[in-house]
Amino acid sequence: MEEKSKDAHVWGIVLLCIRNDFLVSPETSESSERDTPLSDHPTSDWQAFFQDNKVLSQIDKDVRRLYPEIQFFQLLSKFPHPHGMKYPLSRRVINHQELTSQEFGANRDGIVGCVKTNLAKGSHDENQAPNSEFHWHIVERILFIYAKLNPGVQYVQGMNELVAPIYYVFANDTDEEWAAYAEADTFFCFQQLMSEVKDNFIKTLDDSICGIESSMSAFHNMISTFDPELHKHLTSTLEIKPQFYAFRWLSLLLSQEFPLPDVITLWDALFSDPQRFALLPYVCLSMMVLQRESLISGDFPFCVRLLQVSNYPDSDVAKIVAYAQDIRDGKAPRPASKEVSKGSKIAKHARQLSDTLRNLSIIKK
Repeated sequence: MEEKSKDAHVWGIVLLCIRNDFLVSPETSESSERDTPLSDHPTSDWQAFFQDNKVLSQIDKDVRRLYPEIQFFQLLSKFPHPHGMKYPLSRRVINHQELTSQEFGANRDGIVGCVKTNLAKGSHDENQAPNSEFHWHIVERILFIYAKLNPGVQYVQGMNELVAPIYYVFANDTDEEWAAYAEADTFFCFQQLMSEVKDNFIKTLDDSICGIESSMSAFHNMISTFDPELHKHLTSTLEIKPQFYAFRWLSLLLSQEFPLPDVITLWDALFSDPQRFALLPYVCLSMMVLQRESLISGDFPFCVRLLQVSNYPDSDVAKIVAYAQDIRDGKAPRPASKEVSKGSKIAKHARQLSDTLRNLSIIKK
């Protein structure tokens, strides 16, 4: 036990030394004398600061409103990060001057300096106790570090909805020793998840075979194959485009369509499936077919509202997933079309006319 404690202490020192190798203080940097807020050099510390602030500002807005109905993310964490408490990222956005390169210029004497400052608007976090941090602070840190480590992707609105369920599960672990490492575990799992779905968040890939447009097109073809009548009603009659609803469904893994406990249940099915996210479009199709009657009888505003609603009407996730698996495996029968063909209409009228003539001949006799 004593040996373990000694190893842990040594490892902590090693990690601290490695971390310090990557930290550069602007005031001690060799380039600080020639690096100014007006510099447009790609390696400028000021340019990095401005860019980070833009990203951080968007992250801060998004994480503050995570699942307000359960209030978990607005609660204080039992295991705040010591460095995170001391230097919260939100401090750079809230109650501080958020500067941009356009806010610097020369005054009448030709001296370069700050000529304009904007105070970022936001709440003052008055309920936050000293030496503490909210759960959303931790999620904010995870997303910001991910954006810094993945400059090709950075942060895109919606990523907060993907990381939230993962963090919620780890932070609520019944084993407090495991819960204490929720931030690190969440970051690792979020990295793995994003490695599979990040193409949905890269705008330049939208029209490629691996982009979100291709996924939505394949999904609409799936609807057309399984339920032609529903597909025709939505696309031809109502002209509802997949971007109106399928974009959010596919890119955010349906995290907005159900309450958080149901999202976790759904993700269990998606993550444990051998084909992983190949099941996702079938789940989306299952949701639509289970609401088929409402969709076919509805007009444009009703159908769009139904497809975009935050809490989907049929919230029995187990039923939705089971039906999705049946559709994928070819076990689910295709919905019967209520559309009557032109030929059958003619035949029906012919029979009616024949019966009428027969009745007339009987009366005449």
